Amino acid sequence: MKHACYVPLPTTLAALLGTLLALPLLSSPALAAEPDFAARVDRVLAKTPLIDGHNDLPWEIRERGARKQTLDLRQDTSRLQSPDGGAGLMTDIPRLRAGRVGGQFWSVWIPVQTQGPEAVQTTLEQIDIVKQMSRTYPTDFEMAYTAADVRRIHKAGRIGSMIGVEGGHQINGSLAVLRQMYDAGARYMTLTHSTNTPWADSATDTPVHHGLTAFGREVVKEMNRIGMMVDLSHVSPETMRAALDVSTAPVIFSHSSARALVDHPRDVDDDTLRLVAKNGGVVMVNFATSYVSSERQKWQADRAAEQTRYNSPPFGGLYIGQPDRANAALKAWEQAHPKPAVTLAQVADHIDHIKQIAGVDHVGIGSDFDGIPDTPTGLEGVDRYPALLAEMMRRGWTDAEIAKLAGENVLRVMAAVEATSVRLKRDHPYGSTATIAELDGTGTPAAK
Repeated sequence: MKHACYVPLPTTLAALLGTLLALPLLSSPALAAEPDFAARVDRVLAKTPLIDGHNDLPWEIRERGARKQTLDLRQDTSRLQSPDGGAGLMTDIPRLRAGRVGGQFWSVWIPVQTQGPEAVQTTLEQIDIVKQMSRTYPTDFEMAYTAADVRRIHKAGRIGSMIGVEGGHQINGSLAVLRQMYDAGARYMTLTHSTNTPWADSATDTPVHHGLTAFGREVVKEMNRIGMMVDLSHVSPETMRAALDVSTAPVIFSHSSARALVDHPRDVDDDTLRLVAKNGGVVMVNFATSYVSSERQKWQADRAAEQTRYNSPPFGGLYIGQPDRANAALKAWEQAHPKPAVTLAQVADHIDHIKQIAGVDHVGIGSDFDGIPDTPTGLEGVDRYPALLAEMMRRGWTDAEIAKLAGENVLRVMAAVEATSVRLKRDHPYGSTATIAELDGTGTPAAK
């Protein structure tokens, strides 16, 4: 029933008034419906396997096994305390499933202090840990050695397990060992880790070779020939450019971010990003907080300086020989200087920057989970990849672009490396027998 005092407005005036009243409702961000990013992510990842370029869980398994700790990846590992009292693990099967992971490059990292034949043996033991994971959890993991393997395993509802060697010291200066690593399943090798090898400079060591030696160039050529991806994370800018100049196949950065946003030597500068685009490679963005945030990087440097000021054996430090006083002083400094927050949005900034400079075909994800002490807020573990993809959608990325970021770019690189290998093996069926001594006049590295 209409109200007794109701007076009909002229039709055109009523329509105008209705339109004006509706405008705030349509334009209000609070009331506008947010797109269903979760459903879009699900659609993309149903077709494209999400591939992470770098996870250090195998070393955690080794360390905990040495301490007689059982590790069941079917259970939540986030509450397992680390041996040094830090945070729990970032990886387990339930969270990998929640994160919609379709392929994982497991790093078979070993310490740079492990050199010579011991490095070769330890690397093979790490490779065996990855294969043991697939044997222990066959309904969840399956070893993958080609791009086609990853797609097939993803369609079967399992996670393709791949192997990456994280440091050129792990081949002990031998191309024969390099070939055996490939035969054992390794599909990329990072040319250096945190220190130089006798044939390549690291990003975090004093330059010696200013790129690659003659033997280092031979390593890259042989990696191209056998079909192993050249990984340029951890190497110096000169080594990056030298490898890009030598490689006839696309390269990867398995876990690096954008140096234009954070001036850290582990990140990739814009000139190199442009070279990666010309090469056809991919830069897989790292979640390490000091590579993602300049504020966190500075805070960590300041904290390290304070730690040295309080206790720097054997010759200095305000509280040398007094660990309780040194620890108390450092704790007081931390209270006065809170650790800057690092967020998922900052990781997204690095992804956006690499897209802007190199193009959307040349960016991927390389978390470094379980190889970093902490993570950005919102990216605490392997279940959080969909949140990162949703953030990129929020920034206007299309589903096709999200698919490239999630896995299509690195799958393209894998397929191109495989194709290059077929061509090179046709022309050069036998591997090089060159040695460091022959090419560089040096021997294998001595143990440190």
